Amino acid sequence: MIIKPGELLASIDKPADLRKLKEEQLLQVCQELRQYIIDVVSIHGGHFGASLGVVELTTALHYVFNTPYDQLVWDVGHQAYGHKILTGRRDNFHTNRKYGGLSGFPKRKESEYDAFGVGHSSTSISAALGMAVASQYKGENNRQHIAVIGDGAMTGGMAFEALNHGGVANANLLVVLNDNCMSIDPNVGALKEYLTDITTSRTYNKMRDEVWNILGKISKFGPDARHIVAKIEAGVKAAILKQSNLFEGLNFRYFGPIDGHDIHHLTAVLKDLKHIPGPKILHCLTTKGKGFALAEKDQTKWHAPGLFDKITGEIYKVQYDKPQAPKYQDVFGHTLVELAEQNEKIMGVTPAMPSGCSLNIMMKAMPDRAFDVGIAEQHAVTFSAGLATQGLVPFCNIYSTFMQRAYDQVLHDVCLQNLHVVFCLDRAGFAGADGPTHHGAYDIAYMRCIPNMVVAAPMNEQELRNLMYTASQEGAGPFTIRYPRGEGVMPNWRTPLELLKIGKGRTIQEGEEVAILTFGHIGNYAVDVCQKLSYEGLTPGHYDMRFAKPLDEELLHHIFTKYDKVITVEDGCLQGGFGSAVLEFMVDYGYTAKVKRLGIPDRIFEHGSQLQLQREAGYDPDAIEQAVRELMDVSVKIKF
Repeated sequence: MIIKPGELLASIDKPADLRKLKEEQLLQVCQELRQYIIDVVSIHGGHFGASLGVVELTTALHYVFNTPYDQLVWDVGHQAYGHKILTGRRDNFHTNRKYGGLSGFPKRKESEYDAFGVGHSSTSISAALGMAVASQYKGENNRQHIAVIGDGAMTGGMAFEALNHGGVANANLLVVLNDNCMSIDPNVGALKEYLTDITTSRTYNKMRDEVWNILGKISKFGPDARHIVAKIEAGVKAAILKQSNLFEGLNFRYFGPIDGHDIHHLTAVLKDLKHIPGPKILHCLTTKGKGFALAEKDQTKWHAPGLFDKITGEIYKVQYDKPQAPKYQDVFGHTLVELAEQNEKIMGVTPAMPSGCSLNIMMKAMPDRAFDVGIAEQHAVTFSAGLATQGLVPFCNIYSTFMQRAYDQVLHDVCLQNLHVVFCLDRAGFAGADGPTHHGAYDIAYMRCIPNMVVAAPMNEQELRNLMYTASQEGAGPFTIRYPRGEGVMPNWRTPLELLKIGKGRTIQEGEEVAILTFGHIGNYAVDVCQKLSYEGLTPGHYDMRFAKPLDEELLHHIFTKYDKVITVEDGCLQGGFGSAVLEFMVDYGYTAKVKRLGIPDRIFEHGSQLQLQREAGYDPDAIEQAVRELMDVSVKIKF
């Protein structure tokens, strides 16, 4: 289905085209841009509410600043759909997040207008500051550098580190704070309360109106404009600092808050800010999902709703003719509540992803025992370590890709002290349409090299429940459980909890000639492959190892004694991963089997469905079958 943009939007192939329009036409551009986002996302899917909320801001930024020479950095990136459409990707926007299509996030190799690749939050200020200092060093003093950061991303410690540096660097940096009280879930913490205080303060609102009325006249003062701005600024500080301002305290000139949906006011303000040197922050108030009533009302649900009817708002759901398996994240959420009801020491922790990881189930049932700490993975880990020192058992749920941000804390604050923290790594393996910034490819390798850490992965929902139960037992120590995004394989998943022996795998089937060793959910592919091969009289052995650390050495001795051909399969990087652990065992004990490792090769994989990416990486069901046939030296039987 071809989706046609509005008349003005159709004429904009690059921001220079936008800048040719009259300012009074910008309102129509915003209306057409918002409608185009609704039209495309409703049919093709993707993130939704965040980009709707910054339509006016996006348009104003590209209208006022000379992008790409002026460098625009988006934080996280799911708010950048309008940016992509205005920067030459309108006609390809329907391929967004699809295999071989546009990335769902800004990406340097995709467009010169994407100044910095993003996917994880709180990086924009650091990156833009680096660019600003570089421009200063090269004598490009007229170049502008803008970081657009959401109030949720501002809770990340890295944002404050950048503000702390930016306040003394005196480089040409503008931070635009997109304040909508949301990341994916509602924002939490003292910063949210602080921003709320600013936006409701009579002093700030009075000064906002007066200051922008004056600033709007600056251009009339010619060469004396900078002197006048300095006087205005001094007056603003004198009034505003009666109520302490965090940003002013960090040496950023603070402007706002202003209406982030008033395109004409935004444009006027940004034009004036271009002529104010040094670090400054513009506080914009926006509504996530602006222009689509249901998205404004339920912002979490409409963050990334899938396909929907843009008229009625009905979100399309796949209809099944039989019971379906639940998502792993939901099994985690319900099982954690079940365990917490039995064990009063169990707590839940997540960095700003309660709905994404389903900790919201525990937050609703036991609000005093489940914590959303904001976009702060490092803090989440060390906070969990602090809980553990007092005899509690925190389940710290962090997406695999985001856990990379807290690696030092895992090593030093948890494992070095051998504290009982259970890390549940959601979205392990290929994350799908979110692409390389969200793939959980590396956790097996980076967790198994740390002393005291247990590394486990369930093959199904029952195994996840049992691993969580086992990890909660006294003396379990640091414990990692990784599982993928999406559904499991067991519709009837509420099985009795069973205590597992740490470091013990299980035999799925004994076989001949070739042994398949799998780690985690990917083992279900091997089950299907073995069943298919059995129709030809081929019976490879299949073993669900459960643990990458400690390995089940007793089972491995059995396997390497019986088989001289071994295949390892994992949904993680091959370098240093589960297959590497098996090879280390083999060498340590002098076995000489032929081993073929299947997993994620040493390169970056883009976005697509999980199966598409697994096929590209070479560990989908067909690849597993082919590996077995090659080692057994048999070809595919052709049926007539």
